[in-house]
Amino acid sequence: MNDIVNGRGLTLVPKSDTKLGMKDFKSDQEVRWCPGCGDYAILAAVQSFVPELGLKRENMVFVSGIGCSSRFPYYMDTYGFHSIHGRAPAIATGLAASRPDLSVWVITGDGDALSIGGNHLIHALRRNVNLNILLFNNRIYGLTKGQYSPTSEIGKITKSTPMGSLDKPFNPISLAIGAEASFVARTIDSDRKHLQSVLREAAEHQGTSLVEIYQNCNIFNDNAFEQLKDPEVRDDITLRLEHGQPIASASKAVRQGPRGLEVVPRASVREEEILVHDIHNPDPSLAFALSRLDEPAFEHVPIGIFRSVDRPSYDALMADQLDQATTDRGPGDLADLLYGGDTWRIG
Repeated sequence: MNDIVNGRGLTLVPKSDTKLGMKDFKSDQEVRWCPGCGDYAILAAVQSFVPELGLKRENMVFVSGIGCSSRFPYYMDTYGFHSIHGRAPAIATGLAASRPDLSVWVITGDGDALSIGGNHLIHALRRNVNLNILLFNNRIYGLTKGQYSPTSEIGKITKSTPMGSLDKPFNPISLAIGAEASFVARTIDSDRKHLQSVLREAAEHQGTSLVEIYQNCNIFNDNAFEQLKDPEVRDDITLRLEHGQPIASASKAVRQGPRGLEVVPRASVREEEILVHDIHNPDPSLAFALSRLDEPAFEHVPIGIFRSVDRPSYDALMADQLDQATTDRGPGDLADLLYGGDTWRIG
């Protein structure tokens, strides 16, 4: 058996002895999203990607919260957990920390992750738990029929904001980098090749990976990301983030200006002036600056991996502490702990 081994020499996720394909990860459940929903494309991309990991299906777990995206575990023929609103990262943290033999994936939406679940999300990111978070961002509450969400733009007219939203929206990438996330990326539902390439990098990363996926809700927020899909303009506004490559689109380029990063016409700068992307830069400030380049949104949008740095994962550090405690004090006894009584001596 060919197993994945981490840096501490511990065998983690057992690989499968049988070659699996996309159909092996399709469950017998009817997929129930609105016709034309971007979730279908993401599901198909994930189902065709996960066989590459070579893992046993019983060693994969998909944990979701509440929302349209959170039906995802039903459609994957793996273990799954449809949890409660916003708490998927907390449940996934327990799984990843206690079962290093599992490949743990969190499926969440912009409302689930960034509203009631915001606290759980940022702490999973800062702890660097070994799990993968896929954040479907459609900038709307779809399951509850079209209220504004934490990523809806200012002025957004919805059922809950008939005169326009007054809230400044979250930028999920900026939020993740601010929480010291070790892997942060953005992709889009309709670009399967790019989506799968990002998922591949996320799966190989040790620690928490957060992948924001722009996902179209064709019922309550249709064409929210149309500029990134329209062949006439997408190549001009999409800034491809590729490690070691200049950050530029067909007509624009990013350079270091006197007051920070700036986007300028590509024809106005020499090639050596264009900023070269470094996803492994330990200083998060440049990745954070890149995440702000789509403010205001869709004049120029960075797509790709913003940051991928090595940092010890929470579960590995916890295992080290448990090993040390066993060495220093001998093996623990759970029964003694449970029945020992709540007493102590002072002095």
